[in-house]
Amino acid sequence: MSKMTMNDNTHNHPQHDGHDHAATQGQTQAAHAHEGQGHSQQGGQQGHGNHADHSGHEAMFRSRFWISLVLSIPVLIWSESIQNWLGYTAPEFPGSWLIVPVLSSIIFFYGGLPFLRMANWELRDRKPGMMTLISLAITVAYVYSMATLVWTLGEDFFWELVTLIDVMLLGHWIEMRSIRQASGALDALAKLMPDTAEVIMPDGQIMEHPTSELKLGDVVLVRPGASVPSDGGVIEGESDVNEAMITGESRPVKKTVGASVIAGTVNSGDSSLRVQVTAVGEDTALSGIMRLVAEAQQSKSQTQLLADRAASMLFYVALISAALASVIWSIALGEVNAFVIARAVTVLVIACPHALGLAVPLVVSNTTSLAAKNGILIRNRQALETAKNLDVITFDKTGTLTKGEIGVVDMAAVDGVEANEALAMTAAVEGDSEHPIARAIRAKAEEKQLTLPTVADFKILKGRGVESVVDGSHVHVGGPRLLEYLESKPADGLLQFAQESGAKGQSVIYLVRDSNVIAAFALADVIRPESAQAIRTLHDMGVEVAMLTGDSEDVAKAVAEELNIDHYFAEVLPADKDKKVIELQAQGKRVAMVGDGVNDAPALTRADVGIAIGSGTDVAVESAGLILVKSNPMDIVRILKLSQASYRKQTQNIWWGAGYNILMIPLAAGILAPWGIMPSPAIAAFLMSLSTVIVAINAQTLRRTRLE
Repeated sequence: MSKMTMNDNTHNHPQHDGHDHAATQGQTQAAHAHEGQGHSQQGGQQGHGNHADHSGHEAMFRSRFWISLVLSIPVLIWSESIQNWLGYTAPEFPGSWLIVPVLSSIIFFYGGLPFLRMANWELRDRKPGMMTLISLAITVAYVYSMATLVWTLGEDFFWELVTLIDVMLLGHWIEMRSIRQASGALDALAKLMPDTAEVIMPDGQIMEHPTSELKLGDVVLVRPGASVPSDGGVIEGESDVNEAMITGESRPVKKTVGASVIAGTVNSGDSSLRVQVTAVGEDTALSGIMRLVAEAQQSKSQTQLLADRAASMLFYVALISAALASVIWSIALGEVNAFVIARAVTVLVIACPHALGLAVPLVVSNTTSLAAKNGILIRNRQALETAKNLDVITFDKTGTLTKGEIGVVDMAAVDGVEANEALAMTAAVEGDSEHPIARAIRAKAEEKQLTLPTVADFKILKGRGVESVVDGSHVHVGGPRLLEYLESKPADGLLQFAQESGAKGQSVIYLVRDSNVIAAFALADVIRPESAQAIRTLHDMGVEVAMLTGDSEDVAKAVAEELNIDHYFAEVLPADKDKKVIELQAQGKRVAMVGDGVNDAPALTRADVGIAIGSGTDVAVESAGLILVKSNPMDIVRILKLSQASYRKQTQNIWWGAGYNILMIPLAAGILAPWGIMPSPAIAAFLMSLSTVIVAINAQTLRRTRLE
């Protein structure tokens, strides 16, 4: 038996009052690289168009990669360094010596052009960073290698140059593809909106209008199989609507007169609906979701900001290291010779932080995609990063832990009467009433798939309840006032049931047959079936759970005991909810607030992480960092798991990416040369490529993370 209660034990029935019812750095730079144009996301409206741009960037990097790779093969075959390393001799013919420098030049100017352009923008803004380092590496490698054709400086870097460009093009291709895939949920949402709508004119004529021209108050016809063109309310008709792409609800939802429908959902039933438009354009739920996803792709976490700063600092580290290596080796050798120049060039070439540049953006892209697939919209990436360190999750009760609607939570019957038989009789007497308690009784009967008896002579007993004739017996349904009117007294068992239910703040109605009280039903705000599972899982993860509610102490205590909640605060006014969050924070705890985003806005803002749990139509919540499209408490668990997995992958990738530079720069400078340890350019290039591949593969494994 559920221990949830209603806010008020007395609820008047309108028919019978007597019931007594109770854009990442790489993303932006790649955009600049594409035909020299800069494109950045600017909210939901432009987001869809920019995803098309990502496809263009992806195609550009893909084509440049494949062309550069094909041209690199002859460079590798005729490269002297490779021949000496592998011990073979490439075929020679007149002009064969030109193969390596000519093809390398083509690759440098064609494959390296996007990075040179992006570096130009960084230097113009006086913010040297990732692209400046990449451009420095390939430019130094190219100039030095061309110089070896004229002067005796040692081995050239042509093969390292072309493989470096190939790896960077491949990495940016992967990054653009990940961004496009991460944007897939947004693209799919945009495609849900139909281009036209059938508008019912005042004279009854049906005209087809562009969806963009719909106005508030317009009435549209949604035929079976058609998409709802805008948010609205059903004013005529009854049908099932598929809301899976918006709310994640796998089963079609029945929509009747008065029900709300969401733009982009599909009429999957057999009947048409007439819908009055209540929101258009940017005010629709669909546009709100798209706007939030776009904001998420622009925001950066602390980890990503750290990686960006590291790349910027690495530019200066590379220059200083190369200069120090040149000075020290010049002093040690007494001259500036080919060896000294080769050391400086090697330092600058291997300082390229391409793996570090991909470390965070690839994980961020996959995190956004994984979150969207699980009904989690990220407005603020730092909120997601903070979630892994939370100590307390604070839930608003009504509509979050509970469904926010009255339901039958328990029932009892006297000996000789089956509880289901009594429920069927009560549901039949309630008839077609649209009162919440009547609907709750019928819903329980439908849930149990009960067959209802036929009723006759229905009457309303004003202020007391209703009566009817069922199978020749006079049957009454109502609250305590009905029993006073009939002068009927419940049996001891039913009386005890009513007292226990009342102590929990639950409303009780009775079924009376021929003046005998034969059954009682307890009604309350129904706990979501996922709430108990979510709280158990949070406890298993070492996270405490608190609850805020405006309900009485009895109601709050009953819910807390039912769900095993650690802390609860009863009779809390909406304006005071943030004070309870402050109380928990004063204990040194990091607190998340989960609420509906309306009355809970101050608490959502005050908390370390604000999480708005919506119904698919209330998603544009400015006070929350994370938005849940579905009203499912288990999504809180998914947020914590996603936060942990995302941070873990970012940290791993940063270490892989930065580790290469931390290790190889001093080695390339010759710090261990006295002990005979000094990596060749070939080994340096191999390790660079390996670190990049590892980072890319590791980021992709995030897609296989299970958040269940």
